[in-house]
Amino acid sequence: MGWIGLFDGSNHRFDPQGIENSDVASQKLPSPDVLMPRGSLMVETRLSPDGRPRKMLEVRRSHPWAFSLSLQALPGGGFILIETQNDRMRHVTLPFVPDGRMDVVRLTYRWDAPAKWGRLTMERPETDTAHSEDIQPPHPLPMADLAQTIIHSHHRDPAADVSLLALSDQVEPQGPQPGLTGNLPISTPHGYKPAGILKRGDLVMTKSGEAVPVLQVVRQTVPAHGSLRPVRLRAPYFGLRRDIVVAPHQRLVISGTQVEYLFGSEAVLVPARHLINGVSALRASGPDFVTYHHLLLPGHEVIDAAGCPVESLYVGRLRRKPEPLAASLLAPFDRAHLPEHPQPVWPVLKPFEAIALALSRVA
Repeated sequence: MGWIGLFDGSNHRFDPQGIENSDVASQKLPSPDVLMPRGSLMVETRLSPDGRPRKMLEVRRSHPWAFSLSLQALPGGGFILIETQNDRMRHVTLPFVPDGRMDVVRLTYRWDAPAKWGRLTMERPETDTAHSEDIQPPHPLPMADLAQTIIHSHHRDPAADVSLLALSDQVEPQGPQPGLTGNLPISTPHGYKPAGILKRGDLVMTKSGEAVPVLQVVRQTVPAHGSLRPVRLRAPYFGLRRDIVVAPHQRLVISGTQVEYLFGSEAVLVPARHLINGVSALRASGPDFVTYHHLLLPGHEVIDAAGCPVESLYVGRLRRKPEPLAASLLAPFDRAHLPEHPQPVWPVLKPFEAIALALSRVA
């Protein structure tokens, strides 16, 4: 099914039948004995510069059996998830040393009780870093109690500044993320075609003018809020022939004499989020969920999106790492036929470099 609950910082929606394609979602809680054998719980908050302890969410019950779930920021840094059922407890701790930055952090707890697998992942979208820790074989979780964390604010600490809380009844993939919206025009030998209709075996044009085959197409539906909220890039900036919408983590290829002077490279890769300035790039509005697409090519390439050069899906050497590969969008594909991308096609700017470049281009 997919996403069944969403809190975007001000409004909440919950429907056991799914909320991705519904305009109005039910707020009726499921029966207390309905269990979720697998799922994903996503929480976004902003880091405290001094590492103060905070309880981001907590839910407890005593009937028909004792249950509790809490996610906390630890004193001095780090996060801990604690889940208990009757006298059995599971917990996992993610170490983190505060660096004084107040970046957004995205915590995702994924569990699959039948497979005896659970994992807590911390991502810092601003720096494209992630760290995960596995948990002991997890319990199935009561859906009604997880719904309470979505619907009722007293299960969330106001001081924790939770800006996004989302619940899926599926183990959502992690790893390389697609970043193109479905109607974004991609250059092919037969003209521009929407990214959403391209398929394995189709040809797309690279920046060098070469036609290369699409090895695989990946798609992922995520909440269109918080650090995942799409970015609208406006024409004629970035070489665009029309406005386009991309994921905030989608990297654009920026070139020019200024780039060569500042970074000693003909071009650099810059995530769309760092280009937001209210003029050439701004946060997009739309539905609560967005499906991002991407194209896996034999190499890491520069492709043409409505005139704007963007990167194809970068997977590094993921095929050599069985566990991360199994948790990613590439898991269904034959590992032997997946490519390796040893290096990005152009240098990737650090956050402060990308922001400085964006500001200088506006000036």
